[in-house]
Amino acid sequence: MNKHINPTLRKTSFHCPHCNVLAQQQWSDNIACAYHGRLANGSIGHTSYVLVNTMTAKCGHCGQISFWVDEKMVYPQTSIVEQANIDLPHEVLQDYNEAKEIVNISPRGAAALLRLSLQKLFAHLGEKGKNLNDDIANLVQRGLPIQVQQALDNVRVIGNHAVHPGQIDLNDKPETAYALFSFVNIICDYFITQPKKIAEVFGSLPDKDKENIAKRDK
Repeated sequence: MNKHINPTLRKTSFHCPHCNVLAQQQWSDNIACAYHGRLANGSIGHTSYVLVNTMTAKCGHCGQISFWVDEKMVYPQTSIVEQANIDLPHEVLQDYNEAKEIVNISPRGAAALLRLSLQKLFAHLGEKGKNLNDDIANLVQRGLPIQVQQALDNVRVIGNHAVHPGQIDLNDKPETAYALFSFVNIICDYFITQPKKIAEVFGSLPDKDKENIAKRDK
């Protein structure tokens, strides 16, 4: 899976929030607005003013503009994070996409939704899906790689802090919430995508070879 580069203030290239293509971004902080209407002196006419603490980034691929106010992207509101793994179960995908819709407005809400999506993913995989800590401990006992365990605990712990505010303030560090999307995809890749690919190739082996492998493993 190619690394997704989130839209970041003044970064020269990132995945465009409109077309989702990794493209160069042309930045501007000289933004003037033209106005026609009633002026301060009571007359009707034209005037213009410059927006402060506002920047735009123009995508070199699709030409669309993203707007940034006080160092945060305010338009568009969606598609700031990577696309969901296509192997995510439908009920998990719904939570993932809902979190994606609100992460710019509420990083805490997005983190809580991603934690919920992880519970549903565990239930889909045959775990209880009620207590994430217990489910992760069970998988660790079965030999879960440390990197996947850490990805799971990142979503679990940060999601907990989103519901019960503690030492992690996602409103101050929204990039922490953005990272959780990639962790959910990594987890799906380990538990679903990779086994599916392996099974597909193994299924294409000649029957005689599969029979010999079965005899060997007995």
